Amino acid sequence: MQQQSAITRTITVAAGVFAPGHLGELTQILDFDLVDAVVAETGTVQRRVRLLPSRVLVFFVLALALFERCAYRQVWAKLTAGLGGLVVACPSASALSRARRRVGPKPLRALFEAVSGPVAWTSARSAFWRGLRTVAIDATMLHVPDTSATVARYPKRQGPAAGFGYPYLRLVVLIECGTRALLGAAFGPESTGEHAYARRLLDKLDAGMLLLADAYYDSWRLLAEITATSAHYLCRSGAGRVPLILTRLPDGSYLSALGHGRLRVRVIEALIEVSLTDGTTRTEQWRLITSLLDPAHHPAAELVELYHQRWQIETTYLSIKSTILDGRVLRSHHPADIDQEIWALLTVYQAIIRLTADAVTALPDTEHHRASFTIALDTARDQVITAQAVIPPDGPAVLVGAIGRAVQNNLLPARCHHRTKARTRKNPTSKYGPNAGRHPQQTQIYTLHATITIIEEGLTPRSKR
Repeated sequence: MQQQSAITRTITVAAGVFAPGHLGELTQILDFDLVDAVVAETGTVQRRVRLLPSRVLVFFVLALALFERCAYRQVWAKLTAGLGGLVVACPSASALSRARRRVGPKPLRALFEAVSGPVAWTSARSAFWRGLRTVAIDATMLHVPDTSATVARYPKRQGPAAGFGYPYLRLVVLIECGTRALLGAAFGPESTGEHAYARRLLDKLDAGMLLLADAYYDSWRLLAEITATSAHYLCRSGAGRVPLILTRLPDGSYLSALGHGRLRVRVIEALIEVSLTDGTTRTEQWRLITSLLDPAHHPAAELVELYHQRWQIETTYLSIKSTILDGRVLRSHHPADIDQEIWALLTVYQAIIRLTADAVTALPDTEHHRASFTIALDTARDQVITAQAVIPPDGPAVLVGAIGRAVQNNLLPARCHHRTKARTRKNPTSKYGPNAGRHPQQTQIYTLHATITIIEEGLTPRSKR
């Protein structure tokens, strides 16, 4: 007779019809009390306890975001897979759809706002620069289903004769550099510009932050509003701006003013030499605008190097759009359901980031960029299926659980190289069509060398995108 092993586990979940309401170990971030509080705050508590109470539905919507490739019944099966021996409901897909719509987007938005925010300690070098917490803002697009209900709110792009492609949703997020934690998010139709969504996030800024932004955000009015929050900014400026040189500074930068003298700024111009591993080199012209006016405390060369941290927001969008969503179109077919799905997606992302931040913080001299989001996501999914660590055991609190241990055991390389992503034109309606063939077709490591100089003849305009 072959030797055998018997494994027994104790699964602790909520009682009765509330048992399927969990998210595995992520429930320790999105715990029962928090979910109950946002449900009560938004007035979406069930009038009577049904087979699908509101708390369970909130966790179900979060699980839909966590298992984006799975249909309703499959997601429900994953929530109940580890509950063997318990009598749980087995609702149909239509019942789950109707119940989800009954809850609506409000509790998911409130849940995201409760868990969003910075997570890095002041000792985290990757999140702070000279005492300022570095944050970044940018926008991206998500595809929504092409239905009459969605097109009414998210119009399709228009060609000469008709609309084409999927409708687009514009998403703008504010992140903490280093950890890539979400501080805030705003979204809506593509027809509303990035500035309008960015203004909704200005209340997330404070005096201890330095905001990194792309050239689209160099409007002097928007920069003045950022200044009013007491936060600082470092923003790239386009070739169309011609700043007046008021005072030349020792580090090669100069003082200027925007908005007919209403906003005092410092301008840093530089020639950036980019060297790829295949031997290719190119030179770019950068102009940065900042509210940090003192070159002694905030040297121009360091600011040019720091600006590169802005690209962490692209990594954030990669994690959301490619790793979690797997490049898929959103599943919801009604505007309110789309809102609910987006808030759930952002909430799940933030919960995973919080657990990975705890795991990295527990390791001395380890930076946050070494945490693999993919490893954390896969482990979080496993914990849902096995219903592990839903309710922490009695005794001292455990900072690092299964997700954190998986991250610690699979750290990315200690040295963080600059890498350029392979860029190919995959979408025939892409606005980046004019740039086709101008970028590497394979991911490569590159180095930067910056020369601070005043470009007397002005910047060369970049190609239209």
